[in-house]
Amino acid sequence: MSNPLRYTIRPKNPGAHLFEVTLDLADPDPLGQLFSIAAWIPGSYMIRDFARHVVAVRAESDGQDIGLTKIDKSSWQADAVDGPIRITAEIHAYERSVRGAHLDTTHAYFNGSCVFPMASGHESKRCELRIEPPPDGIGGHWRVATSMRRQDAGQYGFGSYQARDYAELIDHPVEIGNLLIGEFEAGGIPHTIAIRGKVQVDMARICKDLSTLCTNQLAFLGRPGNLDRYMFLLTVLDDGYGGLEHRWSSSLACSRGDLPRRGDSSVSNGYRKFLGLCSHEYFHLWNVKRMKPARFTPYDLSAESYTGLLWVFEGITSYYDDLVLLRSGLISQESYLELLGRTITRFQRARGRYRQSVEESSFDAWTRFYKQDANSSNAIVSYYVKGSLIALALDLTLRHRTAGKCSLDDVMKECWKRFGDTGEGMPERGLESIAEKVSATDLGDFFEHYIRGTGDLPLQQLLGEFGVILHLRPATKVKDTGGKAARDEDIPETWLGANLAQRAGKNVFSLVHADSPAEKAGIAPGDEAVALDELRLSAANIDDRMRNYHAGGKAIFSVFRDDELLRLPVTFEQPPHDTCFLELSDDVSAATVKSRDAWLNGS
Repeated sequence: MSNPLRYTIRPKNPGAHLFEVTLDLADPDPLGQLFSIAAWIPGSYMIRDFARHVVAVRAESDGQDIGLTKIDKSSWQADAVDGPIRITAEIHAYERSVRGAHLDTTHAYFNGSCVFPMASGHESKRCELRIEPPPDGIGGHWRVATSMRRQDAGQYGFGSYQARDYAELIDHPVEIGNLLIGEFEAGGIPHTIAIRGKVQVDMARICKDLSTLCTNQLAFLGRPGNLDRYMFLLTVLDDGYGGLEHRWSSSLACSRGDLPRRGDSSVSNGYRKFLGLCSHEYFHLWNVKRMKPARFTPYDLSAESYTGLLWVFEGITSYYDDLVLLRSGLISQESYLELLGRTITRFQRARGRYRQSVEESSFDAWTRFYKQDANSSNAIVSYYVKGSLIALALDLTLRHRTAGKCSLDDVMKECWKRFGDTGEGMPERGLESIAEKVSATDLGDFFEHYIRGTGDLPLQQLLGEFGVILHLRPATKVKDTGGKAARDEDIPETWLGANLAQRAGKNVFSLVHADSPAEKAGIAPGDEAVALDELRLSAANIDDRMRNYHAGGKAIFSVFRDDELLRLPVTFEQPPHDTCFLELSDDVSAATVKSRDAWLNGS
């Protein structure tokens, strides 16, 4: 048996946010061992250059320092030696993100991609990790939460852990601190949720609801062969949201008010959002963590890995995350249709959907989706949002064309059987071929128009086939996210086509829609709003100010661009009908109701 890679991580100086990481390698390359730090983390498709956080690094062999030469931005090569090598690195960790590493006097958190150097040529070796406690006087009650297998560490304790290889080592995020821990079972598998942050929650309810959610998903695609435990790592913030998937865990962030307190029985908007986040990351157990694009097998963490399939792995996951909440009985049909209406609203408002296909969006994630600017809404489409609506359209199309004999559920099950259970990556058009095979239906036009093209999805028609009415109306205000009907008196008569937000005490135009009155007048992102027809203008009062005008009316917007005052004449237009809400139709046949129930209930 070959010698394992032995890693140690120590919160060396929490006040300075410094981890010390060592790697002991018994049998280095005799010509000079190469080491590297990942440039990106799976699940977040942007080059992040984690090596930039390395403050210092050195190498030694048998207690003697040896040369270590930097080869490129993320790699070092040690001098040739006959004996073992130890690499010691100090890593600055102050990124408050599920993708990074963070250390201070209140807790320690890290993803392995950010902190563990990879020894080239030794990636398949077993890894041992020793997690050491912080210096005396810090973290007296800290516990360790990770899905990594324990070696000699006690439950939630410091000590040694192990992973099958380097890819697994970096797939177990670690949270260390004063943690609130809940345990439950789903599908006979032990699950844990570890919460960091000052919060009072109904842990019993959270565990019960997560058990229901996870059990439903396990029944859908089946238990992955190597899934024998799962952990939700949750950071609670005053205002936060996000998640990153892993094979045996997920790392999440939510707002403090999203979680239920004891005595709460309703599903608030915040708790629904939290459950949807958990559902999304859990669905990734299958869809991207085990079944993934062929171009990700294996991951190359040194450079971009381009694929046009992110709409499959993020978009389809985004379709099922809320649908599973409904199918699990955690939300009502009305609540689900509200969420779906909000998704359609986000899509309708993105002018970039006319310029970029969802396949292009997937491919360009590295340079465009994760690096958005003020023009992104006009230039790109989200593979999350449009991908989820393509999944909806494909699901309803299959159900309609096959008279309910085939659905997206069947396609996903066959994809899992073909590309998940086998470990073989999905080819770039793998889902398309599976969909046509399973349904015995020609879907070529569908995929050309909606995946490789920029045509609008026929959602109104498709939903109508299942007794769901799609309504579009103008937004009542900037913060109107859709999903619900509006009173006629709340709908404005005019449209500017720009979003005003307060930033650092200033009222700044954050978004200007393409072909809008604001763009035609010359208002630009970053302009500081001063006045509308010589009356003070702010993000707080713009909706009320605009109600004094009508389509075709004119006004003067005064703005600062840098330190110059500009007076820009605007001619207002009719507001676009880009805000969606859905409702169940009562005037449908019993067969339509049956088909609708089969879709929503998953039968």
